[in-house]
Amino acid sequence: MKKLIFMPFLLSVVFLSSCVSQKKYTASLNQNSTLETQLANCTEELNESKNKRLILESDLSNERNKSQNLNQQLEYFKSTNSNLIDQLSALSVVSQSGAESIKKSLEALNEQNKYIKDLTSSMQRKDSINLSLVMNLKRSLDNFDDEDISIEVKKGVVYVSISDKMLFKSGSYRVGTQAEEVLGKIAKIINDHKELDVLVEGHTDNVPISTDCMTDNWDLSAKRATSIVRLMQNKFAVDPARMTAGGRSEYVPKMSNETAKGKAINRRTEIIILPKLDQFFKLLEPPVSKN
Repeated sequence: MKKLIFMPFLLSVVFLSSCVSQKKYTASLNQNSTLETQLANCTEELNESKNKRLILESDLSNERNKSQNLNQQLEYFKSTNSNLIDQLSALSVVSQSGAESIKKSLEALNEQNKYIKDLTSSMQRKDSINLSLVMNLKRSLDNFDDEDISIEVKKGVVYVSISDKMLFKSGSYRVGTQAEEVLGKIAKIINDHKELDVLVEGHTDNVPISTDCMTDNWDLSAKRATSIVRLMQNKFAVDPARMTAGGRSEYVPKMSNETAKGKAINRRTEIIILPKLDQFFKLLEPPVSKN
């Protein structure tokens, strides 16, 4: 009978003990879950802190590099500034005579520049005059054969080349009647440009000549040039002070004297219209130094 009474009691104790343990277990589980959550949060915060620390360390490293670069630049500027100060010190010792010499050199350069500008302007003006001369001459002589008269600009001056057959008879230096018309038109244009001079050159082929009146081709070319100059002076009132006559003989041919055509072209008189020689040489003179 006692055993039967004890067994229900034991079962009650076990049951009650089991209930208490289950509650504690559940509470422990909840507490453990809470702790795990807190641990996870702490771990996440720790990781964030580590990342922030790495970023801060990287920023700090960059700032250190910048600071180092700035220090290097500062040293460079200090060195450059020191060099500039040294150079300024060196410049400051330039004597008064040296400064005066530099001033005179600059003035000389300015004079040279002015000379070049004046020379360029004169050359442009000369080119304009040459163009006007060529146009007027061609217009005045357009009724003559181009084979007998050629007009061109060479070496900066105007050349009027007239064939021997239009001006003279063979071996003669007397100007023909037809030539006077040509020379009269040329003389009119020359008289319109009194700032220019005239050079008349006689040219021959290489066929020798020897007569009672002419010794050789030098003689013939010079007399033909003189005849042209004399006619322009006496009949067309060209100022003789503006004219020069010269003989070139056979030594400045335009073509080979091996053919009849070449010889005919070489027998010619050239009227060269050019600036007055004194003005020309003055144009070429460098500016006078003021030193």
